[in-house]
Amino acid sequence: MKNDDVVALQLRELETLRKELEKRVEAPRWNADPEDVQRSVARLVLALVEFLRKLLEKQAIRRMEGGTLTPEETEAVGQALMKLEETVKDIAARFGLTLEELNLDLGPLGRLI
Repeated sequence: MKNDDVVALQLRELETLRKELEKRVEAPRWNADPEDVQRSVARLVLALVEFLRKLLEKQAIRRMEGGTLTPEETEAVGQALMKLEETVKDIAARFGLTLEELNLDLGPLGRLI
């Protein structure tokens, strides 16, 4: 499969995912309660970051399997994704959030976490 074909396939997959998310995702909502506003915003932002991290992880795996990453790039991407996951967990813990609270229902695609 040529690189252009892989990119076109990835774009189609992303567009399909975007459309599905628009229809089905119940994202965490922002709570305007002054006592809980920071935790509520943190929950929303961390859920979005976790979604993006999972998306980047899947893309990195595709690129690795497609042979478009060098071993050094594969290592760097892996380290960065692990560090991002650790950061999300640390920030969630600071706000008393569990990973399950960051979970998104992606409809037919299942749950994020």
